[in-house]
Amino acid sequence: VAVVSRSQQKVDDTIESLKSYGAADAKGFAADVREAEAIKNGMAELHKAWGNFDVVVSGAAGNFPALATGMSANGFRSVVDIDLLGTFHVMQAVYPYLQKPGASIINISAPQALIPMFGQSHVCAAKAGVDMITRSLCLEWGSEGVRINSIIPGPIDNTEGMKRLAPTDAMRAAVKKSVPLQRMGSADDIANACLFLASDFASYISGAVIPVDGGWAQ
Repeated sequence: VAVVSRSQQKVDDTIESLKSYGAADAKGFAADVREAEAIKNGMAELHKAWGNFDVVVSGAAGNFPALATGMSANGFRSVVDIDLLGTFHVMQAVYPYLQKPGASIINISAPQALIPMFGQSHVCAAKAGVDMITRSLCLEWGSEGVRINSIIPGPIDNTEGMKRLAPTDAMRAAVKKSVPLQRMGSADDIANACLFLASDFASYISGAVIPVDGGWAQ
């Protein structure tokens, strides 16, 4: 299992956690997804250690609530650079090392790709772009046997995103009430969707943008 994060501490902690669950081997590197060369160099090192990648999960994300009238150009750009440009950097860096045929790529999108949200114009634009990268690369790489899909998580409990977007108990309760299943999701809900898309059970699924959100996007 390979782990990539901007924080070396998060990389180290995740590797230790994976090993505690019985992962045979885990490695990682710290890099900023906005820096194309750093991502390319890290992927090359992982490929040198293990060979081709059969599953890639890309979850580059940045967010802060802000109205468009009060947001600086740099603020807007920072989210686009992390979410959209960062996704492109990961896709471009990993492409030479994908198992062809057979690789499965899963991009982690966001509800803002589908639902316009107050104070989220920057994220809406960036994540909609991520889903179009998924659909475009499905066409470009499909003939080589590479599948690529997006998952759109709904409100996921105990995540940095929900802590920022619903910081109070009252806001958390309102979010739960807005979900048809009347609960927030868990990290396991997203992990299980990734496992499905990475498996042979999804061997004919490519270019799909799949909400995992308890019906929230309906």
